[in-house]
Amino acid sequence: MCDETKPTCNQCAKSRRQCPGYKDEFDLVFRNETQATERRARKANKKALQRLGKPDENPDESIEHSDSVSPTAGFEDAFKSPLEQAVTPALAIPSETRADCHFVANFILIPRQGSTRGFLDFLIPLLKQEGKDSHLQRAFNACSMALLNNCSGARNSYADKALNEYTHALKGTNMALRDPEAQKADSTLAAVVLLGLFENITAKQLGMLAWGSHIEGAIQLVKQRGRKQLRTRTGLLLFIAVRTQMIIHTLTSGKSPIMGVEWWLNDAVKDETAAKVQRIMIKTGELRAEVTRLMNCMARTPENIEIMLNMIRRSQMVDQEAVSWMRDVPDFWKYRTVAWEDNVPNGDYARAEVYPGRIDLYTDFWIASVWNMCRTSRLINASLIVRCAAWVSAPVDYRTTPEYATCSRTCVEVITDIIASVPYHLGWHLKRKDVLQKANLGQFACGEEDSLKGLAGYFLTWPLACVHGQDYTTDTQRAWVNGRLKYIGDELGVKYAHILSQLQVRIPSMMIRRDGLMASPYGMAHDFEKLVSARNAPPSAGYTMNPLQQREAMQKEYFEQRRADLLSKAAGNTPTPSTQWVTEKWLTLPEKNAYPGPLQVDFQNPVSAGPVTGP
Repeated sequence: MCDETKPTCNQCAKSRRQCPGYKDEFDLVFRNETQATERRARKANKKALQRLGKPDENPDESIEHSDSVSPTAGFEDAFKSPLEQAVTPALAIPSETRADCHFVANFILIPRQGSTRGFLDFLIPLLKQEGKDSHLQRAFNACSMALLNNCSGARNSYADKALNEYTHALKGTNMALRDPEAQKADSTLAAVVLLGLFENITAKQLGMLAWGSHIEGAIQLVKQRGRKQLRTRTGLLLFIAVRTQMIIHTLTSGKSPIMGVEWWLNDAVKDETAAKVQRIMIKTGELRAEVTRLMNCMARTPENIEIMLNMIRRSQMVDQEAVSWMRDVPDFWKYRTVAWEDNVPNGDYARAEVYPGRIDLYTDFWIASVWNMCRTSRLINASLIVRCAAWVSAPVDYRTTPEYATCSRTCVEVITDIIASVPYHLGWHLKRKDVLQKANLGQFACGEEDSLKGLAGYFLTWPLACVHGQDYTTDTQRAWVNGRLKYIGDELGVKYAHILSQLQVRIPSMMIRRDGLMASPYGMAHDFEKLVSARNAPPSAGYTMNPLQQREAMQKEYFEQRRADLLSKAAGNTPTPSTQWVTEKWLTLPEKNAYPGPLQVDFQNPVSAGPVTGP
């Protein structure tokens, strides 16, 4: 028996044995802790596998084996610390399994019973039904591999695997879409939704173009599936998921939502409070598309001025719906202010966790995201009101109008509210036990609840992008928002945030410049016969075109020059195909060399557009 004499016990000395040395209390506790860590890692892995419907793996057999064993492997193990030796076997599970666990722990939000809605929770039963080589499983693998690849420390190790899974998923989904029965299956629609999410996670060159295509495809599938899809829980959840993506797509692209508000909401409500916000957002999307259409084709007449004034009134009514919703939400939906920040460490706004001002705490991430959706609807409606006021008041500066004064106050307030929600999304509350409650944590399908989640950052990208592009955002606010978008891309793996952080869009001022660029300059543009007669006149002496054709050619050149200038300013100092695509969609600009017709005065610089002064 060891008598604990150091450095060698007397019992070992008498029997002439080599004494291994006395293990002190700290070392014993340390070893016990590493074993506990290993057990926790195995338990988390088992939980994730059960959630995904996969058989439990023997932890001892889950270690990745390379084709060849390094001759120095034994020596490397000898120099590992006790912590490394204990934890490494538990963590060195196959990359596919790690990716699945990471994605489920970060993106699949389980709804609380009778309270809030989840996110992608329909995937768990669907994945259990589908085979391992199905297009849905491949799409899931692509997303999980891409997210794991984007994590700090991954060093782009899984990019090829993610792309390979995406390619197989795309091929399988295209095959399913050719089958009349398979194209209506829940698994096919879920795969399309995941393919769109993959584009958000990776944000490769022109990836956002692919995202738009996937969402438009999902919208068409929902339309083909009809009302029958709402009879099952999975069908209803898929419908709501597509509806949410449709709203974001229409607001970013300027397209009008197909089928209208009632088609999207009748018999398709799982949470009444959230559905009211989606109704407001769909109405906002319809208004945005209608205002843009009118700006592209209307001549300045008394009748058309009245139409624009009516558009202002309609936008104001939708904004009032948003105000009423915020005032009347149930107590369970209300947020509370828990702290106040007075300054930024070292004045570095780009790296600061909190912007000076209040910090708000919400019931969960999903409720916080609905609040911010409502707030972004107010920002968009304010921009529509100012755009219409600029059209009506031109060539007078729109910033002198009462509509601009009211909207600027609204936007400043909304921007403050969105910024106050960001620390909660990005884990500020997790480090403060004095404010942290179980109710403030999302219930994810696996993993620890009190940890930073990729879904929270994903929910933030759209509201932060709207704040980043507002004329009313201050320079310090914009620097802080820009830093938060980069943080979401770098730390949470949602690379789409990087593209949004690079944009230099300013709304509504750039939209007003765009409206002036797209409109018609002719005071009699509504007189079709006179316009056709002038265009068909013979060429002037010594010229190949008549005066009207010459003017249109000059205006086409002017249009392309101003379009390029506006796009360059909005896309940032070093534009990429992705930022240019997003900018063109946000500003609803036509493609290059797609001159829409004769121009109208530029509202911000009326003299430079020629002798015509009416919009």
